[in-house]
Amino acid sequence: MKTFVLIDIVIALLFVCCYAFQLLYLIIPYVRKASPHGKTKIHKYAIVICARNERNVISDLIESVKKQDYPSEMVKIFVIADNCTDDTADIARGQGVTVYERFNTEKIGKGYALDFALSKITEEFSDDAFDAFVVFDADNILECNFITEINKTFSDGYEVITTYRNTKNYSDNWLSAGAGIWFLRESKYLNASRMLIGACPQVSGTGFLFSNSIRKEYGGWPFHTLTEDYEFTCHSVIRGKKFGYCGDAVFYDEQTTGFKDSWNQRLRWSKGGLQSFKKFGKEMVKGIFSKNFFSCYDMTMSFAPAYLISILACFINLFGIFIMLGNGYGIFESVLPPLCLAVGAYLIAVLQSIVVTISEWKRIKAKAIKKVFYVFTFPFYMMTFIPIAFVALLKKNVVWNLKSKNVNKNG
Repeated sequence: MKTFVLIDIVIALLFVCCYAFQLLYLIIPYVRKASPHGKTKIHKYAIVICARNERNVISDLIESVKKQDYPSEMVKIFVIADNCTDDTADIARGQGVTVYERFNTEKIGKGYALDFALSKITEEFSDDAFDAFVVFDADNILECNFITEINKTFSDGYEVITTYRNTKNYSDNWLSAGAGIWFLRESKYLNASRMLIGACPQVSGTGFLFSNSIRKEYGGWPFHTLTEDYEFTCHSVIRGKKFGYCGDAVFYDEQTTGFKDSWNQRLRWSKGGLQSFKKFGKEMVKGIFSKNFFSCYDMTMSFAPAYLISILACFINLFGIFIMLGNGYGIFESVLPPLCLAVGAYLIAVLQSIVVTISEWKRIKAKAIKKVFYVFTFPFYMMTFIPIAFVALLKKNVVWNLKSKNVNKNG
């Protein structure tokens, strides 16, 4: 028993060594203030919306873009109807926006849709028609000052900007709330803190901006893994690109509520993360010993160790239970070491969700009782990542699902 207790202590310490710096991220927003914006320039933006069978929500997003308090002549909306089998394209055209339809059942995924969009936009307009591109999923909704606020950060010279991701359907159930807390934490206590200390925020699927100069340098959007957002971030961090975060640019995203949909979505995230790490892992590790060391370390830690250590811990503890039962130990004694490890992980996750829920209380769209309740279900959302990560390691044919309504969602 002592051997397995010692192993669990070592695993816990390993986690602490890898992720203790993220505890500091919880403090940074309160002890370090963001620099004031410099002189703001009015830029021209292309709003790029990736949509597949989104007839029920596409109009709401388009209307929220049209209601921006930013000069309307400096904003143009593009909808990419990607392998749609409904009338998403017709609905978008009916609202007076530019629609490009794409039909390709071999090159499937948001990365291909974005690359197609950029090619069509520059072909139809010009190479310098827009200063930057802002990407959304079809079920997003923007606060009316979103573009005004992100423009301030873009005027400060950032080439890529992430924003504050809130949740439309936070109160639906523990899955939508779990994802909601995840993204609120990412916005408030990861990306905001990263920017405050000069590190690189992480692009996360939707609600982000990249400059036209980035498009030119990268030759469009050459990122086609299952998580093209993480792939794009890794590629850019290695090259020392200047990423920013704009917490005043707020948008709302819709989260999945069915366990099967949530499982499949997070399986894609996990498999895509493995693909990206396989592609850039060596360069990321080398970058840890360069002048861009912290951003490379941060992005490396954001994926690989947590998955591998969690899976290893589960196998070691399951093995330990069987060994101890076989040696005559009781059930309670056999399960006590992994139980203590699980309780510790649960409490750490609860602490994170408490901090997020209290600080973002007014912004969370849910009744008070649900806000409190979901603090204690968040750890279960996180723990279900462990079997998902294990499946991602073993399963080879994880693909974008053409039948899925939310196929474009990257989380």
